[in-house]
Amino acid sequence: MTQRRSFEIGTGLFILLGFAALGYLATQTTSLANYRQGPTYALKARFTNIGQLKLRAPVKVAGVRIGSVQTIELEPDRLEALVTLAIDKRFSQLPDDSAAAVFTSGLLGDQYVALQPGGSPEMFKDGDEVVLTQSSMQLEELIGKYLVGGNSPGKNEKDDAKASGTN
Repeated sequence: MTQRRSFEIGTGLFILLGFAALGYLATQTTSLANYRQGPTYALKARFTNIGQLKLRAPVKVAGVRIGSVQTIELEPDRLEALVTLAIDKRFSQLPDDSAAAVFTSGLLGDQYVALQPGGSPEMFKDGDEVVLTQSSMQLEELIGKYLVGGNSPGKNEKDDAKASGTN
């Protein structure tokens, strides 16, 4: 009787640990683990292409998370993505000539916004806009350029010269 009871308790603990592991994985894959509400200030940045950037994507300086993507909107008049970044107030010393770029974590990882601090003595204030931006590099475009051979003008001139027999 006691052996059966200990077997039931062991099975119940195993199932509870399985559910806890699933909950942990769910929070890690949806970026909820890094989501926290603290005092933040907003910065805006415009990009011509944000790739697969998502809400709550990290905003990093030197690889350290300092905030997250708050909103992503398409501006109808400019046809650019307007991204609002929520930056932790502890990092309010970002120079106003800092640059923003959309990068990918690893080869196929999620995308994030990287800020590179400039050298200006003036700092960003709430609602300011990052003027220097670099859009996302799409892996499909890079592979396509590699497979097609790129579109460098010098290479095409060499190919045309070889085809015509002149040098």
